[in-house]
Order: sequence, then structure tokens, then C-alpha cells
Amino acid sequence: MPNRQRNDSKLDALLRQGTLNPRADYVRHPLFFQGEFFDPRDLVQVKYEMLRQVQIDKAPVTQSAHAFGFSRPTFYQTQLSFELEGLSGLVPRKRGPRGAHKLTAPVMEFVAQARAAEPLLSPGDLAQRVKEQFGLVVHARTIERRLGREKKRR
Repeated sequence: MPNRQRNDSKLDALLRQGTLNPRADYVRHPLFFQGEFFDPRDLVQVKYEMLRQVQIDKAPVTQSAHAFGFSRPTFYQTQLSFELEGLSGLVPRKRGPRGAHKLTAPVMEFVAQARAAEPLLSPGDLAQRVKEQFGLVVHARTIERRLGREKKRR
């Protein structure tokens, strides 16, 4: 029973940290079947051991990638991330845009002018005007957050 609790807490930690290996079932390397230390669910550990096998044990890339549940291109991406960032390069990053990519300088200038002319405009009204002027669908909350950040900067 204590083993079960330890595994559940580790699973919870991997989920919280975003390092749970979604392809743990594809890990075939014998290291991950010998004991409790190596865990195929731990994405960072699996990637590190894959890199180590190629670098230290001089195993072929294709063979190693397959044994650890990855493709060759994923191996090379992982290797580059590790070379550039060290161990933290093995931690997955969130995908998608970072920041308000629709609210460019011209759009925010338009919003500022609209608010200066009519200070009581709601973020929803501003979003509608941005749509009419630029053809961009922007959520009212996005505009509200951006205006809040700009207000803090001043």
C-alpha cells in the first residue's frame, strides 16, 4: 500500500508540473523495467536517459529514440534543447501565442483614441469597434486586461 501512495503522489506531481509522459506506454528500454527508480511516466527522465544513451553509450539515434518512445526528429529537437538550456530544456513548454498578438500598436492606438473621445466606452464596445475598424475579433476581456496593464505602467 505505501508503494501505491508514493506512485499516486508522483503521478500528481508530474501532472502539476506538466512533465507527465503522454507516451509512457511506448517506452521499451530495459532500464524502465528493472526497478522503481526509472519511471516511464517521467518525461524529463525518459528524455535525459535517451540523450545519455546516445552520448555516453554511443547507441544509434534511431535505436535509442525508438527504445524511449520517440521519433528521430524528436530526439534531435530534445538534444538541441538540452544543449541550449540544460536540464530545463527537457521540460515541455506551453504551446500557442505568448501575449496579446492581435492587440498590435495600431490597434491599441485606435483603442486609446476611442477611449479618449468617449471615456465611458466599455471593453465590449471597444472590441466591437476594433472588429469594425480592423476586422479582428478580440474578446472584451483581452482589451480590459491590456488596458489594465498599460494603466499600471504609467
